[in-house]
Amino acid sequence: MKNFIKLISTFLVLLSVFSCQEKDQLIYKNQELSIDERVDDLMSRMTLEEKIGQMNQYNGFWNVTGPSPIQGDAAKKYKDLRKGYVGSMLNVRGVDEVKAVQKIAVEETRLGIPLIIGFDVIHGYETLSPIPLAEAASWDLKAIKKSAEMAALEASAVGINWTFAPMVDVSRDARWGRVMEGAGEDTYLGSKIAYARVKGFQGDDLSKENTIVACAKHFAGYGFAESGRDYNTVDVGTSTLYNIIFPPFQASIDAGVKTFMNSFNELNGVPATGNKFLQRDVLKRDWNFDGFVVSDWGSIAEMIAHGHAKNLNHAAEIAINAGSDMDMESYAYVDELTKLVKEGKVKEALIDDATKRILKVKFELGLFDDPYKYCNKEREEKVLGSKEVMDASLDMAKKSIVLLKNNRNILPLKKEGQNIAVIGALASDKTSPLGSWRIAAKDSTAVSVLEGLSAYKQNKITYAKGTELVLGTPDFTTEVKINTTDRSGFAEAKSVAKNADVVIMVLGEHGFQSGEGRSRTELGLPGLQQELLEEVYKVNSNIVLVLNNGRPLTLGWADAHIPSILECWQLGTQSGNAIAQVLYGDYNPSGKLPMSFPRNVGQLPLYYNYKNTGRPTLPGKDIVFWSHYQDEKNSALYPFGHGLSYTQFAYENLKVKQEGDKFFVKIDVKNIGKVKGKEVVQIYIQDVFASVTRPVKELKGFEMVSLLPNEEKTIKFTLSDKELGFYNNQGNFVVEPGKFKVFIGGSSKTVIETSFEIYE
Repeated sequence: MKNFIKLISTFLVLLSVFSCQEKDQLIYKNQELSIDERVDDLMSRMTLEEKIGQMNQYNGFWNVTGPSPIQGDAAKKYKDLRKGYVGSMLNVRGVDEVKAVQKIAVEETRLGIPLIIGFDVIHGYETLSPIPLAEAASWDLKAIKKSAEMAALEASAVGINWTFAPMVDVSRDARWGRVMEGAGEDTYLGSKIAYARVKGFQGDDLSKENTIVACAKHFAGYGFAESGRDYNTVDVGTSTLYNIIFPPFQASIDAGVKTFMNSFNELNGVPATGNKFLQRDVLKRDWNFDGFVVSDWGSIAEMIAHGHAKNLNHAAEIAINAGSDMDMESYAYVDELTKLVKEGKVKEALIDDATKRILKVKFELGLFDDPYKYCNKEREEKVLGSKEVMDASLDMAKKSIVLLKNNRNILPLKKEGQNIAVIGALASDKTSPLGSWRIAAKDSTAVSVLEGLSAYKQNKITYAKGTELVLGTPDFTTEVKINTTDRSGFAEAKSVAKNADVVIMVLGEHGFQSGEGRSRTELGLPGLQQELLEEVYKVNSNIVLVLNNGRPLTLGWADAHIPSILECWQLGTQSGNAIAQVLYGDYNPSGKLPMSFPRNVGQLPLYYNYKNTGRPTLPGKDIVFWSHYQDEKNSALYPFGHGLSYTQFAYENLKVKQEGDKFFVKIDVKNIGKVKGKEVVQIYIQDVFASVTRPVKELKGFEMVSLLPNEEKTIKFTLSDKELGFYNNQGNFVVEPGKFKVFIGGSSKTVIETSFEIYE
């Protein structure tokens, strides 16, 4: 009897222990508790190796619907995944694939920590909006936010919950191929767009199934790569860093961005991935960023090539001490951090901090509550290519087009009775308009210009290619081969053009001529296109030049000879429909340039908000000792903010009124043309003298106004300390007394100005 009672007692004790353990085990899974409580509980259960595993990101490495890898690099990754040593994977997409890898992480590892799935959703997933630089040309923040929402909608439907976007690098050099991925040369416009894109991707609630985590990149200075050569050294002063480079990143934090990506370049001799000043001092301390930082692809290991780390072990030590939380494809953290902690070279507290940041984002996504929430096959089939997404893509594309020139009012085209010649390989291309960074989109899915024009059936369209632009089939990983010898189509193009009422020439860059690794030293029309343009002009000068490109081009000859030039960028899936609707006037173009177009590549880097030198102007007719070129003007061919309409706008009655510490600016804008149109009214200021010299002009606000013919509206702006101040060389924001000029107009070449003064 005693033995029986003892057995029962032991059973009850074990049952009590088991119940307590089971109850305790549910703490980090308890949705009633705060995220911080759940993270702390989970952290208390993790081994050092499991914590470091959360800091490890692998690229997709095998077909998960096939057999498991048994040898080589893929086998190591697979083994790490099953042990819980992988926190994130990228380039795994589609509900079936994502669900399979997530199932391993959740059901086969000790703690069941779900993966965060990343992908480069840059300007859409399968349905593409215009490239980001083109979207920036819309100056329409609501449309840009909507575009990011649609990208998140499609991406989340295929299992993705993290995008490596937006790129918020300011860049002043069109030679750099990645200008297509950003918002251009201006920090104010870039900051507004950064905020809109983050909000579009993340929404107001990350736990919703149609939102994904955004990533502000590249921190910092990447857009200032010397010579416009990708991955090159960056050398900028403190004033440029704080006043030009940092603000879009700060705006991203204001929008609630959850991740940052560091950049490939070095800054002040230290690679950004190992730069403590950038990551720990500025980002995490000064700006109180509570998300996590991911390296760019392999950038931890690349510190060895930079000459900053002696080996991978040393690189891992530098990166984690500097504040990089997650390693993308360097193997540095998963292979080296445990040893570094045990050797005392890295404090475990830094591992804990990084792991907590990563886990917190996973909890905010709701992955611990439903790890398969992004794996709904029915939703995947319903969302991809839906009417909602397509309509948003078309709307964004139309708003991104910029009318650079329209002499003789060739545009808009008449809708009937015209013989129109369409010339250029890009006119029939259904892949190039998708642009770069479209790795989930299918080739030949863009609406071509010819297809878009075919909707207007009352005109006769005759097409001639003229010349091939590229040789072969370009892809994301190889250099684009340009045709420079085959002119066999010139004769047909000239014949078609000779008898046409209007010639539409669709010329520019292939979609893979811009983007990462796509720097160029010549920015004219590639290949034989310039020669073709000039040959066609000889037989018919009534030309509309439609440009497809991912960066500003040098268009001096075209500007001097071609009466109408339409900047159409690479507009994505609905490209041809958008272009046709603008050509025919069913949509009145309202875009404005987010980057200056140079007269000559020798002017680069080129930007409107330059600073005066001690010799800014020509003091006398025969004196050459002032800041200028012997062979070219200083100014841009088409300046920042430039963009025409099929109507005209007049500005008058600029007034400034001070109330307290704010200045209220207003101006009357009137549509003096014959059709309804939209104008982006832009306000610039100049701080005439300051302790740190200020630019000749800085954008400080803009508003899009829609006006009927003869309609007039008063547009109002407010200038507060936020707009009037700047960062000094210690990184402190200051507002100094003195004289300020105010400029308002339709581009950075504003002519209406007034002034006011801030007194001590």
